[in-house]
Amino acid sequence: MRYALGWLRSMLFTDVLIYLETAVMGTISLAGSLFDPHGRFQHRCARIWSGMILVTSRVKVRVHGLENIDPRATYIYCANHQSLMDIPVIFSRIPAEFRILAKKGLFSVPFLGWHLRRSGHLEVDRSSPRGALRSFEQAARQLRQGASIFFFPEGGRSDDGTLKPFRPGPFLLAIKVGVPIVPVAVRGTRQVLPMGSMYIRPGAVELMVGKPVATAGLSLRHADRLTAAVHDQIAGFLGVEPQRHEEHEVHKG
Repeated sequence: MRYALGWLRSMLFTDVLIYLETAVMGTISLAGSLFDPHGRFQHRCARIWSGMILVTSRVKVRVHGLENIDPRATYIYCANHQSLMDIPVIFSRIPAEFRILAKKGLFSVPFLGWHLRRSGHLEVDRSSPRGALRSFEQAARQLRQGASIFFFPEGGRSDDGTLKPFRPGPFLLAIKVGVPIVPVAVRGTRQVLPMGSMYIRPGAVELMVGKPVATAGLSLRHADRLTAAVHDQIAGFLGVEPQRHEEHEVHKG
């Protein structure tokens, strides 16, 4: 009975209200984009939208490690990905402006996709190597201009909640541009909104921000070890076994 009541509340109230919040804030963001080509106003809209979703969903977020980052600095953020709820958690709680690489399909979603495109977020088509390369070239340009980029290096949501191996793209990009990588771990969102479900459950989640891992002086041959260093930090936050790898040659900045 309790499950049925919770499911009905989610379907008839929580989900509907989130759709309305998305439409309203998406419209405001689009209107603001006519006057702010840099995306700062749109990012503020995204933070407000994210906070509204967390309140509507009755999700409480505990944050650790924000003192490790400078909100004005340029970073590549890398996080594990367990749920669609990761997005509002990250946008609402990380006090820095950034752009994300989002899968192509999200750009077709009304209001959300329009906001992503007008805000300068980057579309990546994983089915097209050429398209993926073009997205990374755009990300490199934004990083050189001082914009931070947020990646989910697992390549998508984890279907069973385990921490998957990381794809090398963000780490090669970080070395190429010479910006630090900030490890970020999100824990508990899969219990709030499991993959493939529309039933949003109230709950508590954690956001953990690690110390930036420096890339200055590294060459592309260090990419595997850089990947392992970041993976190990996130695994440690999540309390899971790190990958086996050779001794790191990278250090925290």
